[in-house]
Amino acid sequence: MDLERLLHPRTVAVVGATDRDGSYAGQTLLNLKTLGYRGEVWGVNPRREEVHGFSCFASLSACPSPPDAVVVAIPAAGVAAAVDEAGAVGCGGAVVFGAGFGEMAAGAIAGNAAAVEEAATGAGLETDLRAAAARHGLPVCGPNGNGIVALHERLALWGDALRPLEPGRVALVSQSGNVAVNTLATRRGLRLHTVVSCGNSVGVDPSEWVAHLAADEGVGSIALYVEGDGDGAALCEALARCAENGVGVSVLKVGASAAGSVAAAAHTGAVAGDQRVFRALVEEAGAAWAADVHELLELAKAQAVPRARPARPGGLAVLTCSGGDSALAADECERMGLALPALGDDTSLRLRELLPDAATIGNPLDYTALIWGEADTLRDLIATVGEDAAVDGVLVFYDQPAGIDGAVEESWSAVREGIHAGAQLSPVPTMVASTLPELLDDSAAARFIDAGIPAISALRTGLQCAAALRREPGDPARLRQIAAVAGRLGGHDNGRPRLSEHETKELLRGAGVPVVEGRVAVSEDDAARALDELGAPLALKLSAPSLLHKSELGALVLDLASAEDVRAAHRRLSEFGIEGAAVLVERMAVPGVELLVAARRGGVVPCLVVGLGGIWTELHEDVAVVALPASAERVEVALRSLRGAPLLTGGRGRTPLDVAAAARLAAGVGDLLLEADLSLIELNPVFVHEHGAVAVDAVAA
Repeated sequence: MDLERLLHPRTVAVVGATDRDGSYAGQTLLNLKTLGYRGEVWGVNPRREEVHGFSCFASLSACPSPPDAVVVAIPAAGVAAAVDEAGAVGCGGAVVFGAGFGEMAAGAIAGNAAAVEEAATGAGLETDLRAAAARHGLPVCGPNGNGIVALHERLALWGDALRPLEPGRVALVSQSGNVAVNTLATRRGLRLHTVVSCGNSVGVDPSEWVAHLAADEGVGSIALYVEGDGDGAALCEALARCAENGVGVSVLKVGASAAGSVAAAAHTGAVAGDQRVFRALVEEAGAAWAADVHELLELAKAQAVPRARPARPGGLAVLTCSGGDSALAADECERMGLALPALGDDTSLRLRELLPDAATIGNPLDYTALIWGEADTLRDLIATVGEDAAVDGVLVFYDQPAGIDGAVEESWSAVREGIHAGAQLSPVPTMVASTLPELLDDSAAARFIDAGIPAISALRTGLQCAAALRREPGDPARLRQIAAVAGRLGGHDNGRPRLSEHETKELLRGAGVPVVEGRVAVSEDDAARALDELGAPLALKLSAPSLLHKSELGALVLDLASAEDVRAAHRRLSEFGIEGAAVLVERMAVPGVELLVAARRGGVVPCLVVGLGGIWTELHEDVAVVALPASAERVEVALRSLRGAPLLTGGRGRTPLDVAAAARLAAGVGDLLLEADLSLIELNPVFVHEHGAVAVDAVAA
């Protein structure tokens, strides 16, 4: 979708132009005037010749030329027709503010006939709008959104009141209008490039806005707030473009969705729902995962600063004038896995010469308030720590209360001067963070950022930003591999019926995935013959598409060694009377460490899930998610990242197991899902041994 004319218009038309107080159309015209938009602006209203000083025309076709951007600020019932006209006359795109579309479904409470009727009407209006946009290939921002603000363009296709704002390098794409409105009102040094409030995202996936903004040389980072998975292939392409252009990405996804219907019926859905799949993709792309809106914006602010990322290996050094802040930072870094390397002897010796005796020489470093306001000392302190070979970046805690002036402000000014000077001398990036959110002054933060020093609000968030800046960037080729698979398979279950266990295992054997030896026994006598073929001990189990948790139902008999016991077990299982069930006879597998291995689609992209398995899978909840396709080497890295990895790798004197074999098995399961066009394959457990790995139980659909 070509978004160029909509994001960089030379002409703007506002459909529904009016000077009525509180109207979105009138406020849009005032915003364009307030920001000093340099293009042509026209109103569209057959009953007016002029609104707020702008000429009005009876229709879009009556405008002097086809507008690049059209703001549709009229009731929902007329929106589809207006968009249809915009497409027919050759406009570049449309912004639709209005509500009353597909979002009405959220209010359709069962039994409330009026709400159900409103939802049906809204859904129909959204269908009409989507069809009108698709008919002309017209990009639409909205409906049920707040529009677009492009500060470098002085452009505001925006229905809420705006004040003039200084432009910057952070872009926001948000499906929440309120998040976008609040972002434009926030301070703390955040300077915005473009804000897109895309609402219901009819016709343009949020990822398409990200992909377009990633190509703008003025954008340093993009914050993405989404409420659904959207188009997985489009998201991969957008993340690939960001990686290619060095544009940072932070993501906040709300509405932790349930796993796909097939996966939800198995262990996989309980431990690797759609939210976890989305996060795994985001983090593989080198993007930062945010827990809330504050974190989302602070991460984006840090990522937008040029040269903020460490350029050499090492760890973070934290500088503060407070012992309490030092302890808090140390605890938080340990929780996050953020390395705080010990400072070298030469560094410590130089610091002892610089600092008072009360200072604690270490990392974190408490330089005490005794040198507060000594710009030269702080400069040399930052430069000295930055020169330590083990350090890849310096974080300085800096708090500035509101309303300080006079001599007090002079001391704060000296601290800022010392940080600026130290950052210029240090060979590694320097960043600052307040300890509390409200203690980051907007103008001071903006000056830090202009000097190449990320300025972050709140201690924990500052450390999270430091960790995010150390993430490996995404691999565009790998992301496009994932996009190709997602585009081919789609993001939904294939709708096929579930396979029985014995059918699933035949598929696995055919694909070369190691599975315990066994076969279906059609009678007691046949089961006894299987004992001779396979050898004792045997396991007998019922196999049917409807059977998932056999041990809980008593549909599993283990450790059978005699023909008499095998016959009795077959007879008992056959008496369950489950339609379509067969009795599966298998050689008992040698026990080992139990893994869950599952491949599934239904999330944002098809994925592979590996983790500690067995009957306690949900309790452990120790899994890693890898987007498909996944090589054995990539899966092995995922297995070694598990909390329980020492069980596999020889922790506490245990014998190391064949992690590579487990990884090959899992990768084969992922390949089979893609090749056979399945929705789910779940193996639980897979036994991992000193030599090899084998699947014991399996389901597929």
